[in-house]
Amino acid sequence: MASDDECYFFEDDGDEEEAVWDGLAVEADEEDLGLLEEDAPLPQLRSDCWAITPESISAAQKEDLLIVMNLLNIKQHHARTLFIYHRWKLDRIYDCLDRKGRSRMLREANIVLQENSRTPSRSAKCNVCFDDDLDLTAVSTMDCGHCFCNDCWTEHFYAAVNSGKIQIRCMEVKCLAICEEGIVRSLLGKKYPDAAKRFDRFLLESYLEDNDSVKWCPSVPHCGHAIRVGTGDRYCEVECPCGVSFCFNCMEQAHSPCPCTIWKKWNAKKHGESENIKWILKNTMSCPKCFKPIEKRDGCNLVRCKCGQCMCWICGAPTGSAHTWSTIEGHSCNRFKESNNKVDTGRRQLERYTHYCNRFKIHEDSYKEQQQKLGPAIKERVKQLESDHLKRPRTIRDGSWLIQAHQRLLRSRQVLSRSYSFAYYMFGGELRTHPAEKSNLTPAQNLFENQQEQLERHVEQLSKVLTRDVPALTNQEILLVKQEAVNLAKIIGTLCGGMYKCIQEELLQLLMEPMNIATYMPEGPDKAKEFLV
Repeated sequence: MASDDECYFFEDDGDEEEAVWDGLAVEADEEDLGLLEEDAPLPQLRSDCWAITPESISAAQKEDLLIVMNLLNIKQHHARTLFIYHRWKLDRIYDCLDRKGRSRMLREANIVLQENSRTPSRSAKCNVCFDDDLDLTAVSTMDCGHCFCNDCWTEHFYAAVNSGKIQIRCMEVKCLAICEEGIVRSLLGKKYPDAAKRFDRFLLESYLEDNDSVKWCPSVPHCGHAIRVGTGDRYCEVECPCGVSFCFNCMEQAHSPCPCTIWKKWNAKKHGESENIKWILKNTMSCPKCFKPIEKRDGCNLVRCKCGQCMCWICGAPTGSAHTWSTIEGHSCNRFKESNNKVDTGRRQLERYTHYCNRFKIHEDSYKEQQQKLGPAIKERVKQLESDHLKRPRTIRDGSWLIQAHQRLLRSRQVLSRSYSFAYYMFGGELRTHPAEKSNLTPAQNLFENQQEQLERHVEQLSKVLTRDVPALTNQEILLVKQEAVNLAKIIGTLCGGMYKCIQEELLQLLMEPMNIATYMPEGPDKAKEFLV
Protein backbone atom coordinates (compact mmCIF):
# COMPACT_ATOMS: atom_id res chain seq x y z
CA MET A 1 0.00 0.00 0.00
CA ALA A 2 1.32 3.42 -0.93
CA SER A 3 1.87 6.28 1.46
CA ASP A 4 2.53 10.00 1.13
CA ASP A 5 6.25 9.40 1.18
CA GLU A 6 6.38 6.68 -1.42
CA CYS A 7 4.10 5.82 -4.32
CA TYR A 8 4.68 3.12 -6.96
CA PHE A 9 3.29 2.76 -10.44
CA PHE A 10 3.52 -0.61 -12.20
CA GLU A 11 2.95 -1.14 -15.90
CA ASP A 12 2.59 -4.48 -17.55
CA ASP A 13 2.00 -4.58 -21.29
CA GLY A 14 2.91 -8.09 -22.35
CA ASP A 15 6.48 -8.18 -23.56
CA GLU A 16 7.12 -4.55 -22.78
CA GLU A 17 9.61 -3.86 -20.07
CA GLU A 18 8.14 -3.37 -16.60
CA ALA A 19 9.00 0.03 -15.21
CA VAL A 20 8.90 1.11 -11.59
CA TRP A 21 9.34 4.65 -10.31
CA ASP A 22 9.33 5.58 -6.68
CA GLY A 23 9.51 8.78 -4.74
CA LEU A 24 7.09 10.53 -7.11
CA ALA A 25 4.49 11.59 -4.58
CA VAL A 26 3.17 15.11 -4.74
CA GLU A 27 3.84 17.32 -1.76
CA ALA A 28 0.88 17.27 0.65
CA ASP A 29 -0.21 19.21 3.71
CA GLU A 30 -0.60 17.64 7.13
CA GLU A 31 -4.37 17.60 6.58
CA ASP A 32 -3.88 15.53 3.43
CA LEU A 33 -1.94 12.66 4.99
CA GLY A 34 -3.21 9.25 3.99
CA LEU A 35 -5.09 10.45 0.93
CA LEU A 36 -2.74 8.67 -1.47
CA GLU A 37 -3.58 5.28 -0.04
CA GLU A 38 -5.74 2.91 -2.07
CA ASP A 39 -8.59 3.25 0.38
CA ALA A 40 -12.29 2.92 -0.35
CA PRO A 41 -13.87 5.70 -2.42
CA LEU A 42 -15.99 8.37 -0.83
CA PRO A 43 -19.42 6.95 0.09
CA GLN A 44 -22.14 8.04 -2.31
CA LEU A 45 -25.78 7.64 -1.32
CA ARG A 46 -27.23 7.57 -4.81
CA SER A 47 -30.98 8.02 -5.03
CA ASP A 48 -33.26 5.83 -7.12
CA CYS A 49 -33.74 8.27 -9.98
CA TRP A 50 -35.81 7.62 -13.11
CA ALA A 51 -36.86 9.69 -16.11
CA ILE A 52 -40.47 9.07 -17.11
CA THR A 53 -41.94 10.00 -20.48
CA PRO A 54 -45.68 10.46 -21.15
CA GLU A 55 -45.64 7.00 -22.73
CA SER A 56 -44.15 5.35 -19.63
CA ILE A 57 -46.21 7.13 -16.94
CA SER A 58 -48.77 4.31 -16.88
CA ALA A 59 -46.08 1.64 -16.43
CA ALA A 60 -44.34 3.64 -13.68
CA GLN A 61 -47.65 4.12 -11.89
CA LYS A 62 -48.50 0.41 -12.11
CA GLU A 63 -45.12 -0.45 -10.64
CA ASP A 64 -45.98 1.49 -7.49
CA LEU A 65 -49.54 0.18 -7.42
CA LEU A 66 -48.33 -3.42 -7.53
CA ILE A 67 -46.26 -2.88 -4.40
CA VAL A 68 -49.33 -1.87 -2.37
CA MET A 69 -51.62 -4.43 -4.06
CA ASN A 70 -49.28 -7.25 -3.03
CA LEU A 71 -48.62 -5.77 0.39
CA LEU A 72 -52.29 -5.41 1.38
CA ASN A 73 -53.91 -7.96 -0.97
CA ILE A 74 -56.24 -5.37 -2.52
CA LYS A 75 -57.38 -4.49 -6.04
CA GLN A 76 -55.71 -1.90 -8.26
CA HIS A 77 -58.36 0.81 -7.82
CA HIS A 78 -58.16 0.38 -4.04
CA ALA A 79 -54.37 0.75 -4.18
CA ARG A 80 -54.71 3.91 -6.29
CA THR A 81 -57.24 5.36 -3.84
CA LEU A 82 -54.86 4.66 -0.97
CA PHE A 83 -51.93 6.25 -2.83
CA ILE A 84 -53.92 9.39 -3.70
CA TYR A 85 -55.05 9.68 -0.07
CA HIS A 86 -51.39 9.56 1.04
CA ARG A 87 -50.20 11.72 -1.91
CA TRP A 88 -48.30 8.81 -3.46
CA LYS A 89 -45.91 8.54 -0.51
CA LEU A 90 -45.11 4.87 -0.02
CA ASP A 91 -43.28 5.55 3.24
CA ARG A 92 -46.44 7.11 4.70
CA ILE A 93 -48.43 4.01 3.75
CA TYR A 94 -45.88 1.77 5.47
CA ASP A 95 -45.93 3.99 8.55
CA CYS A 96 -49.74 4.13 8.65
CA LEU A 97 -49.97 0.35 8.27
CA ASP A 98 -47.53 -0.14 11.12
CA ARG A 99 -49.34 2.27 13.45
CA LYS A 100 -53.00 1.68 12.61
CA GLY A 101 -53.23 -1.71 10.95
CA ARG A 102 -54.74 -2.70 7.60
CA SER A 103 -58.46 -2.32 8.39
CA ARG A 104 -58.28 1.10 9.99
CA MET A 105 -55.92 2.43 7.32
CA LEU A 106 -58.28 1.37 4.51
CA ARG A 107 -61.31 2.70 6.36
CA GLU A 108 -59.74 6.14 6.82
CA ALA A 109 -59.05 6.29 3.05
CA ASN A 110 -62.77 5.47 2.41
CA ILE A 111 -61.91 2.09 0.91
CA VAL A 112 -64.59 -0.58 1.27
CA LEU A 113 -63.55 -4.09 0.28
CA GLN A 114 -65.74 -6.24 -1.94
CA GLU A 115 -66.55 -8.82 0.73
CA ASN A 116 -68.58 -6.21 2.63
CA SER A 117 -70.79 -5.42 -0.38
CA ARG A 118 -74.24 -6.81 -0.96
CA THR A 119 -75.48 -7.90 -4.40
CA PRO A 120 -79.18 -7.69 -5.35
CA SER A 121 -80.80 -11.09 -5.82
CA ARG A 122 -83.21 -10.83 -8.78
CA SER A 123 -84.22 -7.22 -9.46
CA ALA A 124 -83.30 -3.82 -8.13
CA LYS A 125 -84.70 -0.33 -7.63
CA CYS A 126 -82.84 2.93 -8.35
CA ASN A 127 -83.27 5.44 -5.54
CA VAL A 128 -82.31 8.32 -7.86
CA CYS A 129 -84.77 7.95 -10.75
CA PHE A 130 -87.09 5.69 -8.70
CA ASP A 131 -87.29 3.18 -11.50
CA ASP A 132 -88.08 -0.20 -9.97
CA ASP A 133 -88.00 -3.78 -11.13
CA LEU A 134 -84.76 -3.16 -13.02
CA ASP A 135 -82.92 -6.05 -14.63
CA LEU A 136 -79.55 -6.84 -13.01
CA THR A 137 -77.76 -6.00 -16.26
CA ALA A 138 -79.17 -2.45 -16.07
CA VAL A 139 -77.72 -1.69 -12.61
CA SER A 140 -74.27 -1.47 -11.08
CA THR A 141 -73.24 -2.05 -7.48
CA MET A 142 -70.14 -0.49 -5.94
CA ASP A 143 -67.90 -2.05 -3.30
CA CYS A 144 -69.90 -0.25 -0.63
CA GLY A 145 -73.00 -2.21 -1.66
CA HIS A 146 -75.05 0.71 -2.99
CA CYS A 147 -76.87 -0.05 -6.23
CA PHE A 148 -78.24 2.38 -8.83
CA CYS A 149 -79.23 2.14 -12.46
CA ASN A 150 -76.52 2.50 -15.08
CA ASP A 151 -78.12 5.61 -16.59
CA CYS A 152 -77.97 7.49 -13.28
CA TRP A 153 -74.42 6.26 -12.61
CA THR A 154 -73.35 7.43 -16.06
CA GLU A 155 -74.71 10.96 -15.58
CA HIS A 156 -73.16 11.11 -12.11
CA PHE A 157 -69.77 10.08 -13.50
CA TYR A 158 -70.04 12.52 -16.41
CA ALA A 159 -70.77 15.47 -14.10
CA ALA A 160 -67.90 14.51 -11.80
CA VAL A 161 -65.38 14.22 -14.67
CA ASN A 162 -66.49 17.57 -16.10
CA SER A 163 -65.81 19.17 -12.72
CA GLY A 164 -62.28 17.73 -12.76
CA LYS A 165 -62.66 15.08 -10.05
CA ILE A 166 -60.16 12.23 -9.96
CA GLN A 167 -61.94 10.18 -7.30
CA ILE A 168 -65.70 9.89 -7.76
CA ARG A 169 -67.75 9.14 -4.65
CA CYS A 170 -70.84 6.96 -4.42
CA MET A 171 -74.23 8.62 -5.08
CA GLU A 172 -75.71 7.35 -1.81
CA VAL A 173 -76.27 10.12 0.73
CA LYS A 174 -73.39 10.37 3.27
CA CYS A 175 -71.51 7.50 1.59
CA LEU A 176 -67.83 8.38 1.17
CA ALA A 177 -66.78 5.24 -0.71
CA ILE A 178 -64.86 5.74 -3.97
CA CYS A 179 -66.47 4.30 -7.09
CA GLU A 180 -64.65 1.48 -8.87
CA GLU A 181 -62.57 2.78 -11.79
CA GLY A 182 -63.52 -0.10 -14.08
CA ILE A 183 -67.23 0.63 -13.76
CA VAL A 184 -66.67 4.38 -14.28
CA ARG A 185 -64.59 3.73 -17.39
CA SER A 186 -67.04 1.18 -18.80
CA LEU A 187 -70.23 3.22 -18.36
CA LEU A 188 -68.68 6.49 -19.56
CA GLY A 189 -67.18 4.76 -22.59
CA LYS A 190 -70.59 3.70 -23.85
CA LYS A 191 -72.22 7.15 -23.83
CA TYR A 192 -69.42 9.70 -23.28
CA PRO A 193 -66.16 8.25 -24.73
CA ASP A 194 -64.35 11.62 -24.52
CA ALA A 195 -65.19 11.85 -20.82
CA ALA A 196 -63.86 8.32 -20.34
CA LYS A 197 -60.55 9.37 -21.94
CA ARG A 198 -60.37 12.47 -19.70
CA PHE A 199 -60.98 10.28 -16.66
CA ASP A 200 -58.07 8.00 -17.63
CA ARG A 201 -55.90 11.05 -18.19
CA PHE A 202 -56.83 12.42 -14.74
CA LEU A 203 -55.75 9.13 -13.14
CA LEU A 204 -52.37 9.31 -14.88
CA GLU A 205 -51.85 13.00 -14.14
CA SER A 206 -52.54 12.46 -10.45
CA TYR A 207 -49.35 10.40 -10.39
CA LEU A 208 -47.43 13.53 -11.37
CA GLU A 209 -49.44 16.37 -9.82
CA ASP A 210 -50.13 14.80 -6.40
CA ASN A 211 -46.86 12.89 -6.08
CA ASP A 212 -44.03 14.53 -4.13
CA SER A 213 -41.60 11.97 -5.55
CA VAL A 214 -42.29 12.83 -9.21
CA LYS A 215 -41.79 16.25 -10.81
CA TRP A 216 -41.59 17.58 -14.34
CA CYS A 217 -38.14 18.52 -15.61
CA PRO A 218 -37.87 22.36 -15.55
CA SER A 219 -36.21 22.51 -18.99
CA VAL A 220 -37.30 25.25 -21.40
CA PRO A 221 -38.57 24.28 -23.91
CA HIS A 222 -39.87 21.29 -22.02
CA CYS A 223 -38.18 18.00 -22.89
CA GLY A 224 -41.22 15.86 -21.99
CA HIS A 225 -39.58 14.05 -19.06
CA ALA A 226 -40.80 13.73 -15.50
CA ILE A 227 -38.22 12.74 -12.87
CA ARG A 228 -39.03 10.23 -10.16
CA VAL A 229 -36.78 9.84 -7.12
CA GLY A 230 -36.83 7.33 -4.29
CA THR A 231 -38.90 7.83 -1.16
CA GLY A 232 -37.20 10.26 1.22
CA ASP A 233 -34.92 11.73 -1.48
CA ARG A 234 -36.56 15.16 -1.49
CA TYR A 235 -33.28 16.96 -0.86
CA CYS A 236 -31.30 15.70 -3.83
CA GLU A 237 -29.99 16.98 -7.14
CA VAL A 238 -30.80 15.17 -10.36
CA GLU A 239 -29.86 15.38 -14.01
CA CYS A 240 -32.52 14.76 -16.64
CA PRO A 241 -31.53 12.83 -19.81
CA CYS A 242 -31.97 16.16 -21.63
CA GLY A 243 -28.92 17.46 -19.72
CA VAL A 244 -30.65 19.85 -17.28
CA SER A 245 -29.52 19.53 -13.65
CA PHE A 246 -31.80 20.81 -10.90
CA CYS A 247 -32.61 20.64 -7.21
CA PHE A 248 -35.53 18.27 -6.75
CA ASN A 249 -36.78 20.16 -3.69
CA CYS A 250 -37.10 23.71 -5.09
CA MET A 251 -36.84 22.98 -8.87
CA GLU A 252 -34.11 25.63 -9.25
CA GLN A 253 -30.76 24.85 -10.86
CA ALA A 254 -28.55 22.58 -8.77
CA HIS A 255 -27.12 24.74 -5.98
CA SER A 256 -25.63 22.61 -3.20
CA PRO A 257 -24.04 23.17 -0.74
CA CYS A 258 -26.29 26.24 -0.48
CA PRO A 259 -29.76 25.48 1.01
CA CYS A 260 -32.83 26.25 -1.13
CA THR A 261 -34.02 29.20 0.98
CA ILE A 262 -30.63 30.92 0.91
CA TRP A 263 -30.16 30.21 -2.81
CA LYS A 264 -33.44 31.96 -3.66
CA LYS A 265 -32.42 35.00 -1.59
CA TRP A 266 -29.00 35.09 -3.23
CA ASN A 267 -30.42 34.88 -6.76
CA ALA A 268 -32.92 37.65 -6.06
CA LYS A 269 -30.19 39.88 -4.65
CA LYS A 270 -27.63 39.04 -7.33
CA HIS A 271 -29.98 39.64 -10.24
CA GLY A 272 -31.60 42.71 -8.76
CA GLU A 273 -28.78 44.55 -7.04
CA SER A 274 -25.40 43.33 -8.22
CA GLU A 275 -24.68 45.92 -10.93
CA ASN A 276 -26.23 48.75 -8.91
CA ILE A 277 -24.05 47.94 -5.90
CA LYS A 278 -20.88 47.83 -8.00
CA TRP A 279 -21.70 51.23 -9.49
CA ILE A 280 -22.47 52.72 -6.05
CA LEU A 281 -19.17 51.50 -4.60
CA LYS A 282 -17.22 52.88 -7.55
CA ASN A 283 -18.92 56.26 -8.00
CA THR A 284 -20.25 57.36 -4.61
CA MET A 285 -19.20 58.11 -1.04
CA SER A 286 -21.33 57.71 2.07
CA CYS A 287 -22.53 60.63 4.14
CA PRO A 288 -20.82 60.49 7.57
CA LYS A 289 -24.12 61.36 9.27
CA CYS A 290 -26.94 59.48 7.52
CA PHE A 291 -24.67 57.04 5.61
CA LYS A 292 -26.60 57.45 2.36
CA PRO A 293 -24.51 57.28 -0.84
CA ILE A 294 -23.67 60.60 -2.50
CA GLU A 295 -22.65 61.12 -6.11
CA LYS A 296 -20.49 64.15 -7.02
CA ARG A 297 -20.81 65.29 -10.63
CA ASP A 298 -19.01 68.68 -10.56
CA GLY A 299 -18.01 71.52 -8.27
CA CYS A 300 -15.42 71.73 -5.51
CA ASN A 301 -14.60 69.08 -2.93
CA LEU A 302 -17.03 70.39 -0.29
CA VAL A 303 -20.20 68.33 -0.59
CA ARG A 304 -23.47 68.91 1.24
CA CYS A 305 -25.82 65.97 1.84
CA LYS A 306 -29.60 66.32 1.84
CA CYS A 307 -29.57 65.69 5.58
CA GLY A 308 -27.57 68.92 5.96
CA GLN A 309 -24.18 67.38 6.75
CA CYS A 310 -21.15 68.79 4.92
CA MET A 311 -18.25 66.51 4.04
CA CYS A 312 -14.92 66.47 2.25
CA TRP A 313 -15.09 64.54 -1.01
CA ILE A 314 -11.39 63.65 -0.80
CA CYS A 315 -11.43 61.86 2.55
CA GLY A 316 -15.15 61.53 3.31
CA ALA A 317 -14.84 63.21 6.74
CA PRO A 318 -17.50 65.63 8.11
CA THR A 319 -16.70 69.35 7.82
CA GLY A 320 -18.23 72.79 8.32
CA SER A 321 -19.84 74.69 5.46
CA ALA A 322 -17.26 77.52 5.10
CA HIS A 323 -14.88 76.99 2.18
CA THR A 324 -13.08 78.44 -0.80
CA TRP A 325 -12.65 76.80 -4.18
CA SER A 326 -9.47 75.04 -3.10
CA THR A 327 -9.75 74.64 0.70
CA ILE A 328 -12.32 73.90 3.41
CA GLU A 329 -12.05 76.08 6.52
CA GLY A 330 -10.80 74.21 9.56
CA HIS A 331 -10.26 70.98 7.65
CA SER A 332 -7.11 69.25 6.42
CA CYS A 333 -6.75 65.67 5.18
CA ASN A 334 -3.27 65.53 3.70
CA ARG A 335 -1.97 63.60 6.75
CA PHE A 336 -3.07 60.05 7.49
CA LYS A 337 -4.88 59.72 10.81
CA GLU A 338 -6.39 56.73 12.54
CA SER A 339 -10.12 57.22 12.48
CA ASN A 340 -12.31 56.69 15.54
CA ASN A 341 -15.49 57.70 13.75
CA LYS A 342 -18.62 55.62 13.84
CA VAL A 343 -18.46 52.74 11.40
CA ASP A 344 -20.23 53.35 8.13
CA THR A 345 -22.44 50.28 8.33
CA GLY A 346 -24.25 50.94 5.06
CA ARG A 347 -21.11 51.05 2.95
CA ARG A 348 -19.60 48.24 4.91
CA GLN A 349 -22.54 46.02 3.96
CA LEU A 350 -22.06 46.97 0.32
CA GLU A 351 -18.39 46.08 0.48
CA ARG A 352 -19.20 42.83 2.26
CA TYR A 353 -21.65 41.83 -0.45
CA THR A 354 -19.11 42.75 -3.14
CA HIS A 355 -16.52 40.52 -1.42
CA TYR A 356 -18.74 37.43 -1.61
CA CYS A 357 -20.28 38.29 -4.97
CA ASN A 358 -16.89 38.74 -6.65
CA ARG A 359 -15.64 35.38 -5.38
CA PHE A 360 -18.87 33.70 -6.39
CA LYS A 361 -18.48 35.10 -9.90
CA ILE A 362 -14.77 34.25 -10.17
CA HIS A 363 -15.42 30.55 -9.59
CA GLU A 364 -18.58 30.61 -11.71
CA ASP A 365 -16.65 32.12 -14.62
CA SER A 366 -13.77 29.68 -14.10
CA TYR A 367 -16.26 26.80 -14.25
CA LYS A 368 -17.65 28.00 -17.58
CA GLU A 369 -14.21 28.57 -19.07
CA GLN A 370 -12.83 25.24 -17.90
CA GLN A 371 -15.93 23.46 -19.18
CA GLN A 372 -16.01 25.14 -22.59
CA LYS A 373 -12.28 25.46 -23.33
CA LEU A 374 -10.34 23.09 -21.10
CA GLY A 375 -12.83 20.23 -21.55
CA PRO A 376 -12.40 19.87 -25.34
CA ALA A 377 -8.63 20.31 -24.97
CA ILE A 378 -8.44 17.44 -22.46
CA LYS A 379 -10.53 15.18 -24.71
CA GLU A 380 -8.12 15.90 -27.56
CA ARG A 381 -5.12 15.04 -25.34
CA VAL A 382 -6.75 11.76 -24.33
CA LYS A 383 -7.26 10.90 -28.01
CA GLN A 384 -3.60 11.63 -28.74
CA LEU A 385 -2.47 9.40 -25.88
CA GLU A 386 -4.72 6.52 -26.90
CA SER A 387 -3.60 6.69 -30.54
CA ASP A 388 0.14 6.57 -29.73
CA HIS A 389 0.61 2.77 -29.90
CA LEU A 390 4.26 2.81 -30.93
CA LYS A 391 5.85 4.93 -28.22
CA ARG A 392 3.57 4.42 -25.21
CA PRO A 393 2.83 1.34 -23.07
CA ARG A 394 -0.84 0.56 -22.41
CA THR A 395 -0.91 2.10 -18.92
CA ILE A 396 0.44 5.39 -20.27
CA ARG A 397 -2.04 5.46 -23.15
CA ASP A 398 -4.96 5.26 -20.74
CA GLY A 399 -6.02 8.90 -20.31
CA SER A 400 -9.21 8.30 -18.34
CA TRP A 401 -7.58 9.92 -15.30
CA LEU A 402 -7.52 13.22 -17.20
CA ILE A 403 -11.28 13.07 -17.82
CA GLN A 404 -11.99 12.14 -14.20
CA ALA A 405 -9.74 14.87 -12.79
CA HIS A 406 -11.39 17.43 -15.07
CA GLN A 407 -14.86 16.38 -13.91
CA ARG A 408 -13.75 16.68 -10.28
CA LEU A 409 -12.35 20.14 -11.04
CA LEU A 410 -15.65 21.32 -12.55
CA ARG A 411 -17.62 19.90 -9.64
CA SER A 412 -15.41 21.61 -7.06
CA ARG A 413 -15.69 24.94 -8.92
CA GLN A 414 -19.46 24.74 -8.52
CA VAL A 415 -19.14 23.85 -4.84
CA LEU A 416 -16.80 26.78 -4.20
CA SER A 417 -18.96 29.26 -6.08
CA ARG A 418 -22.13 28.32 -4.20
CA SER A 419 -20.32 28.17 -0.85
CA TYR A 420 -19.82 31.95 -1.04
CA SER A 421 -23.54 32.58 -1.48
CA PHE A 422 -24.16 30.43 1.60
CA ALA A 423 -21.45 32.18 3.62
CA TYR A 424 -22.83 35.65 2.80
CA TYR A 425 -26.12 34.94 4.55
CA MET A 426 -24.89 32.49 7.18
CA PHE A 427 -22.25 34.79 8.64
CA GLY A 428 -23.89 38.16 8.01
CA GLY A 429 -26.45 38.08 10.82
CA GLU A 430 -29.38 37.84 8.39
CA LEU A 431 -30.38 34.34 9.55
CA ARG A 432 -31.75 33.81 13.04
CA THR A 433 -29.80 31.37 15.21
CA HIS A 434 -30.91 29.65 18.40
CA PRO A 435 -29.88 31.89 21.33
CA ALA A 436 -28.22 28.97 23.09
CA GLU A 437 -26.17 28.16 19.96
CA LYS A 438 -24.71 31.60 19.21
CA SER A 439 -21.45 30.79 20.95
CA ASN A 440 -20.97 27.83 18.59
CA LEU A 441 -21.21 29.94 15.44
CA THR A 442 -17.65 31.31 15.53
CA PRO A 443 -15.83 27.95 15.79
CA ALA A 444 -18.13 26.47 13.13
CA GLN A 445 -17.43 29.46 10.88
CA ASN A 446 -13.68 29.04 11.37
CA LEU A 447 -13.94 25.35 10.43
CA PHE A 448 -15.97 26.15 7.32
CA GLU A 449 -13.68 28.95 6.14
CA ASN A 450 -10.57 26.83 6.72
CA GLN A 451 -12.05 24.06 4.58
CA GLN A 452 -13.09 26.60 1.96
CA GLU A 453 -9.57 28.07 1.88
CA GLN A 454 -7.92 24.64 1.55
CA LEU A 455 -10.34 23.62 -1.18
CA GLU A 456 -9.70 26.83 -3.09
CA ARG A 457 -5.95 26.31 -2.94
CA HIS A 458 -6.07 22.70 -4.15
CA VAL A 459 -8.53 23.55 -6.91
CA GLU A 460 -6.12 26.14 -8.30
CA GLN A 461 -3.30 23.58 -8.15
CA LEU A 462 -5.38 21.04 -10.08
CA SER A 463 -6.33 23.71 -12.62
CA LYS A 464 -2.65 24.35 -13.25
CA VAL A 465 -1.83 20.64 -13.57
CA LEU A 466 -4.60 20.03 -16.12
CA THR A 467 -3.28 22.75 -18.41
CA ARG A 468 -0.14 20.64 -19.07
CA ASP A 469 0.25 19.32 -22.61
CA VAL A 470 0.43 15.70 -21.48
CA PRO A 471 1.01 14.02 -24.90
CA ALA A 472 4.16 16.12 -25.35
CA LEU A 473 5.70 14.74 -22.11
CA THR A 474 7.88 11.70 -21.63
CA ASN A 475 6.44 8.54 -20.07
CA GLN A 476 7.98 9.30 -16.70
CA GLU A 477 6.74 12.89 -16.77
CA ILE A 478 3.24 11.65 -17.61
CA LEU A 479 3.33 9.37 -14.57
CA LEU A 480 4.32 12.34 -12.41
CA VAL A 481 1.49 14.48 -13.76
CA LYS A 482 -0.97 11.60 -13.42
CA GLN A 483 -0.03 10.99 -9.81
CA GLU A 484 -0.32 14.66 -8.95
CA ALA A 485 -3.70 15.03 -10.68
CA VAL A 486 -5.14 11.87 -9.09
CA ASN A 487 -3.92 12.90 -5.64
CA LEU A 488 -5.28 16.43 -5.97
CA ALA A 489 -8.65 15.15 -7.23
CA LYS A 490 -8.87 12.85 -4.23
CA ILE A 491 -7.96 15.62 -1.80
CA ILE A 492 -10.53 17.93 -3.40
CA GLY A 493 -13.25 15.29 -3.07
CA THR A 494 -12.45 14.84 0.61
CA LEU A 495 -12.48 18.59 1.26
CA CYS A 496 -15.79 19.03 -0.55
CA GLY A 497 -17.32 16.21 1.47
CA GLY A 498 -15.99 17.81 4.66
CA MET A 499 -17.49 21.17 3.73
CA TYR A 500 -20.90 19.60 3.09
CA LYS A 501 -20.70 17.81 6.43
CA CYS A 502 -19.73 21.02 8.22
CA ILE A 503 -22.67 22.90 6.69
CA GLN A 504 -25.25 20.19 7.39
CA GLU A 505 -24.11 19.04 10.82
CA GLU A 506 -22.50 22.15 12.30
CA LEU A 507 -23.89 25.33 10.74
CA LEU A 508 -27.47 24.57 9.70
CA GLN A 509 -28.16 23.04 13.11
CA LEU A 510 -27.63 26.49 14.66
CA LEU A 511 -30.48 28.10 12.68
CA MET A 512 -34.02 28.51 13.94
CA GLU A 513 -35.42 27.94 10.44
CA PRO A 514 -34.93 24.27 9.48
CA MET A 515 -32.77 23.86 6.35
CA ASN A 516 -31.14 20.95 4.56
CA ILE A 517 -28.78 20.43 1.65
CA ALA A 518 -28.33 17.62 -0.84
CA THR A 519 -25.76 14.95 -0.10
CA TYR A 520 -22.37 15.58 -1.72
CA MET A 521 -21.98 13.64 -4.94
CA PRO A 522 -18.36 13.79 -6.25
CA GLU A 523 -19.52 13.02 -9.79
CA GLY A 524 -22.34 15.57 -9.74
CA PRO A 525 -26.14 15.23 -9.64
CA ASP A 526 -27.79 11.83 -10.06
CA LYS A 527 -28.29 10.98 -13.71
CA ALA A 528 -31.88 9.85 -14.19
CA LYS A 529 -32.23 6.55 -16.04
CA GLU A 530 -34.89 6.16 -18.72
CA PHE A 531 -37.88 4.25 -17.37
CA LEU A 532 -38.54 1.48 -19.88
CA VAL A 533 -42.10 0.33 -20.52
